[in-house]
Amino acid sequence: MSWYPAPRTIETHLHTALPEGLRRHEASEWSRANKGGAAIDSFLEGPCFDPEGNLFVVDIPHGRIFRVSPQLEWDIVAHYDGEPNGLAWHPDGRLLIADYKNGILELDPARGDVRPIVTRRNSERFKGPNDLVVASNGDIYFTDQGQTGLHDPTGRVYRLGPDGRLDCLLANGPSPNGLVLSPDEKVLFVAMTRDNAVWRLPLLPDGSTSKVGRFASFHGVSGPDGLTIDSEGNLFVAHASLGAVFALNPHGEGIAKIESCAGRTITNVTFGGRQHATLFITDSSTGSILYADWHIAGARAPIGA
Repeated sequence: MSWYPAPRTIETHLHTALPEGLRRHEASEWSRANKGGAAIDSFLEGPCFDPEGNLFVVDIPHGRIFRVSPQLEWDIVAHYDGEPNGLAWHPDGRLLIADYKNGILELDPARGDVRPIVTRRNSERFKGPNDLVVASNGDIYFTDQGQTGLHDPTGRVYRLGPDGRLDCLLANGPSPNGLVLSPDEKVLFVAMTRDNAVWRLPLLPDGSTSKVGRFASFHGVSGPDGLTIDSEGNLFVAHASLGAVFALNPHGEGIAKIESCAGRTITNVTFGGRQHATLFITDSSTGSILYADWHIAGARAPIGA
């Protein structure tokens, strides 16, 4: 990854951390598959704000979705038999979940009810959905990561239309993870974790993609995870082993490194705050949410804001 003209280093600060009373010091099916069977007290991901300033985050291994109030009070919105990973608001006000175990779901935050939207394609189960983003017309883009990687580059990127049509845009991804649309919604960026890169998918008028390319490359034990983008097209890449969020300009050149003040497992990032210009970052290794100020607002404010 190139730096132009020179990298800025931006410090983060602790916003809040999962209270001890909500930490579960036990192994789960997810931790046995992904963390060597260790007792993981939490693994926070999927930060997503509602119009009232509440921050929703998931706890993958224990099937929980938390809501953090503006006063930094934590409560459990949903607890179910699943592995919620990504969250996104639909234009109609629904909160959508990319669930590694169950597919694409929706949550009623008031009732805590979780119900399926799509769990299979042509009667075949998904490998393991990771994250999702919703276009202004209601199209839902999501990644189907599973345990894919360079040894098995068969991860998928799907688009689910408002009419229920499910299209596979990409079927050769080595661990497709976070994804975000460009401000004009003509390009879909996808973090390919085990390729240690971000791919660029042009979206054509007929809904397909072509000339997919590698937008940026990284290094390290893990790779890019969650993504977000500001209103000028600068891309923010949470790296799951380098302890930072990397900011790239629209040409893919590095313009800033936003360093964690906590652990190194930086898994996701989103915009929030009064001016929608504060970055909120999940550090899954410590169960913390960090923040850093940015000088440009995010591309999308929460639905209804």
